[in-house]
Amino acid sequence: MKTYLKYLAFFGLLSTKALFAQQTYKFQNPELPIQERVDDLIAQLTLEEKIEQLMSDAPAIKRLGLPKYNWWNEALHGVARAGYATVFPQSITMAGSWDSELMFKVAQVISDEARAKHHEYKRNGQHDIYQGLTIWSPNINIFRDPRWGRGHETYGEDPYLTGQMGLQFVKGLQGDDPKYLKTVATAKHYAVHSGPEPLRHEFNVNVSTRDLWETYLPAFRTLVEEGNVHSIMTAYNRVRGEAASSSPLLFNILRNTWGFNGYVVSDCGAIADIYKDHNITKTAAKASALALMEGCDLNCGSTYKNLNEAVREKLIDEGKLNLALTRLYTARFKLGMFDADTIVPYAQIPFSVNNNAAHNSLARKASQKSIVLLKNDNILPLSKSLKKVVVIGPNADNVQSLLGNYSGTPQNPITVLEGIRNKVEPQVEVAYQEGGPLAEGLPTMEVIPSVYLRTEEGVQGLKAEYFDNLDWSGTPVLTQIDDQVNFTWDVNPPHTKLKMGNYSVRWTGYIIAPETGDFYFSNWAKPFQEYTISETLKDGGKFTHHAKVNAKKIHFEKGKTYHVEVKFKNYYGEAEAKLLWGTPKNNQLEKAVDLAKNSDVIVLALGLNERLEGEEMGVSLKGFEGGDRTSLDLPEAQVNLMKALIKTGKPVVVVLLNGSALSINYAAEHAAAIVSAGYPGQQGGNAIADVLFGDYNPAGRLPVTYYESVDQLPDFENYDMQGRTYRYFSKEPLFPFGYGLSYTKFLYSDLKIASNLTTSDAVKLSVKIRNTGDFDGEEVVQVYISDEKGSTPRPIRQLVAFKRITLKKGEEQEVEFTINSRQLGMINKKEAFVVEPGWFKVSVGGEQPGFKGRLNANSTETIEGRFQMKGKVLKLEF
Repeated sequence: MKTYLKYLAFFGLLSTKALFAQQTYKFQNPELPIQERVDDLIAQLTLEEKIEQLMSDAPAIKRLGLPKYNWWNEALHGVARAGYATVFPQSITMAGSWDSELMFKVAQVISDEARAKHHEYKRNGQHDIYQGLTIWSPNINIFRDPRWGRGHETYGEDPYLTGQMGLQFVKGLQGDDPKYLKTVATAKHYAVHSGPEPLRHEFNVNVSTRDLWETYLPAFRTLVEEGNVHSIMTAYNRVRGEAASSSPLLFNILRNTWGFNGYVVSDCGAIADIYKDHNITKTAAKASALALMEGCDLNCGSTYKNLNEAVREKLIDEGKLNLALTRLYTARFKLGMFDADTIVPYAQIPFSVNNNAAHNSLARKASQKSIVLLKNDNILPLSKSLKKVVVIGPNADNVQSLLGNYSGTPQNPITVLEGIRNKVEPQVEVAYQEGGPLAEGLPTMEVIPSVYLRTEEGVQGLKAEYFDNLDWSGTPVLTQIDDQVNFTWDVNPPHTKLKMGNYSVRWTGYIIAPETGDFYFSNWAKPFQEYTISETLKDGGKFTHHAKVNAKKIHFEKGKTYHVEVKFKNYYGEAEAKLLWGTPKNNQLEKAVDLAKNSDVIVLALGLNERLEGEEMGVSLKGFEGGDRTSLDLPEAQVNLMKALIKTGKPVVVVLLNGSALSINYAAEHAAAIVSAGYPGQQGGNAIADVLFGDYNPAGRLPVTYYESVDQLPDFENYDMQGRTYRYFSKEPLFPFGYGLSYTKFLYSDLKIASNLTTSDAVKLSVKIRNTGDFDGEEVVQVYISDEKGSTPRPIRQLVAFKRITLKKGEEQEVEFTINSRQLGMINKKEAFVVEPGWFKVSVGGEQPGFKGRLNANSTETIEGRFQMKGKVLKLEF
């Protein structure tokens, strides 16, 4: 035991005082069963300590040698907010690959990097936010409405696709060791949650039983029962009048129906919502007691500090605290947090694994596989013998448009412009113009060039002071002149005397205005950086502009100097400080048109980014509100740019970087080609160039429906599924769910379906696919069923299976599928979950059947068959 205690001390898990006192507890013995260790640890805790451990920023318990632990970490598509990491395509973009095997490999890389970072932080004595092993991903909410700003964090609008992609993500995060978890995955937000963002803390969803079980719950069930996901995060809103964090219905389904035995964490601040916004209880103590009683084990936030009062008032007993602690500490023991790193296999992953060449290569592959070709008038792939390619658009050279919400920091991100230049220069001339802003009032931001910065003494650059504290106090450890505020220090402090997580920097000096006009300033919304810009007015007074987030407009006059102060503090490890501006840009559209007139082809990069769609944002622009969208159209400035370029008569290839569906009706009619790249991650530009110039044959498919207009949709706040998504949308979409083109053609034949089936049988089928075109390629084989009987309310059709395959030109492959009885089950009029006898239609192909607006000969056909389920109505368990 003494040797083991030395290991604990060496790895920072046991205090020196505790070591020399030779205190020994059963929980410190890795050879004992986890339950016995957990029980022993909880028995050592006081009531106050127990309550503190039920909040996400759990303090250290020094007398037991327990370090502080912050449960909050993010890794939605790469480790986020923790320094340089491999940034993969955003979740909705990866869903467009329809490749569950790829998703698993990506998640394995993410968990490798999360483990490596965690242990590096621990070696540096860090136990703060974004440094732990409990990952608050994936987001498996159903993207029921394209107006929801957080939809790009999900895997799309279909419950089955969402469940399968989320399942592999969980498996890749949690690992397969028989004793230890690699990381903990967290399925969120349980369970009926998809906007509107401005109302998320207060609205109530009166969801029907049918929609609850057929749309909003299936993916969660898949991750719990098949993926053994170890954590669930609750939503902010109410469901049938009960807050999701204290819902008897939802917790009964989770624990008793599905047998979930992990822990539940609230979304951040959601426990406070119970009494502040939902008005379900009148006090924080009662809200805390209610949430803990129903089964919310961990409070992201600090509302659970009121459990002291709840215990005193006998609103809850200590046994409920112990139950929640049991679930939480079980997770930490399974992660190996109380064992020596030498006996935890995942602790051996070296820090050098982060962002390595192999991970970068996988990021490119993931981006390639996720690209969806929406239209091609035989212009793609482009020839590498072209004389001049003009790249235009606000997303052409915009790093932020590669990323999406909850992104990590890429070390060498490749934009669309850079990718095309990498592909064909110098053989092909590549020219560039931005052409206009992403949206009116939202200019492109760039680091302020050093030539426009001066110190008090008139030296180019800014005076920089580096402090060994978080409040810029005392004597700086280092004072120097920095050319710009443009730093990413990763996990390494900028000076050896500075400690990670406990230093601050201040830059002071002047900005010299290069021209007269409105300038926009931003720190790219970093929460631990702020800036102040001030000028002395003619009357001797002073104008001061101070901001912490987002772009703010200031009018400058050419040649005038403006005092600037930028303050940054390193609170949790990641160190990135930037001062950005958007300069006045005149005649952008005219310049772009003039450039385009002398080109062979125009690559027009349009779309959205996380400055327009995201989580509870302070954005209020035409078509956008609070993170959500009020229109599905491209911003007006982008539409005007597209129309002007198409009028030149030059072929226009539209490349979309976007996280949600767009009503690109004009592009669908007039552009020569449309490529949807989503938010493609750090290798997005190279992957897009691979597709444009034929080095990769696209095979991605839409994970959402593209509607012609927001007018085709029901009210955003209405959670009924009727009229939403491909399953219940009876009108003609612009592009359907499951749609995507290829440079080759696939032929389906010999569909075989098992016969003599009863309602309890699984349905087996097979189909042959041949590549009949001129290119090697991949095909996403999709299987849909429709109920011909129709006595039970059914979706128009529903996805029940898919597989991505590779076929060389001329090659044929037979693919087999099995559809289980649960996939045929539906909620009947008596609100029972049943499989009814009757006839079902099966459609198999590279897209959904029945799309009338086919735009290209390489859009694959589908093959159809029928099968009959005989026997009695089969009642299934929920």
